[in-house]
Amino acid sequence: MTAGIFISLSAQASHERKENKIPFWRTLKAGGELNPKYPLGIEYQKEMLEKEGHSIFTKGRKNIRYFVNNYEEKLFNL
Repeated sequence: MTAGIFISLSAQASHERKENKIPFWRTLKAGGELNPKYPLGIEYQKEMLEKEGHSIFTKGRKNIRYFVNNYEEKLFNL
């Protein structure tokens, strides 16, 4: 839970910066899910990821969730 709070705070801080923004939209929840708590919500994260060439798909009918297709292929190894 604490990690999620710090990730959201970092994303908000990056969003508020004028220069040298950190691409927080590239970080996903478990299973490649988009994060609705990021600045400007899922629509912004979806738009930015699609601009970078990722495709997004949905799951659910009432509680629609968004996921990056084949996100495993694009993971960054530390």
